[in-house]
Amino acid sequence: MMSLPNILTFSRILLTPIFIICLFEDFNGAHFWALVIFVVASITDAYDGYYARKNNLVTDAGRFLDPLADKILVSSAFISFAIMNLIDFWMVGLIIFRDLFVTGLRLIMTRNGFTMMTSKIAKSKTLVQITIIIFTLLFLSIKGYNEPFFHFFIDFIKEYQLIYYLTLLTALFTIYTGLSYIQDNLKAIRQIMN
Repeated sequence: MMSLPNILTFSRILLTPIFIICLFEDFNGAHFWALVIFVVASITDAYDGYYARKNNLVTDAGRFLDPLADKILVSSAFISFAIMNLIDFWMVGLIIFRDLFVTGLRLIMTRNGFTMMTSKIAKSKTLVQITIIIFTLLFLSIKGYNEPFFHFFIDFIKEYQLIYYLTLLTALFTIYTGLSYIQDNLKAIRQIMN
C-alpha cells in the first residue's frame, strides 16, 4: 500500500488544500506559490504512474487513488477559478459531471468483471485540463507584479477573455472524452445492462 507511487498520489491529495489556501490568500507571491504547488503536484501525477508501471508496482489501490487524486486537484482548481469569477460554474459542473460519470462507470464495470478501455483522446483530457489551469495560474501570478513587460500579456488575456474561452473549450473537450469512454466500452456496457 505504501509504495512510492501511492505515497506520491497521497502527497498530491495533501498538496491540494495548500494550493487552495495560496490561491485565496493575499500575501506577497501567493498566486506564484499556488502555481508552484500545482506544477509539483502535476509532476507527481506524471511520475507515479510511470514509476508504478516500470517497477511492476501497479495495485488496485493505486488504480483507484491515482485518478481520484487527479480529480480532487483539478476540480479544486476549476471550482476556485469559478469562485474568483474567472470562469462560470456551469463549465465546472460539466467537468465534474463527466469525471463522476466515468468514475461510476469504471466502478460498475469492475464489479461486473470488465476492465474499462481508455482511448488516447481520453488520456489527453488530463493534460488539456492541467495546461489551462497552469495558464490561468500564470495569469494570476504575473497580474500581481507591476512590470510593464507583463502588462501587454495581461491586457491581451483580459481583452480576448482567453481564460474563459479556453476553459469553455476544455469543458467541451472533457465531455467529448466522456462520450468516447461510452463508445469505446459500448460492448461491455450492453452486456452489463443485459
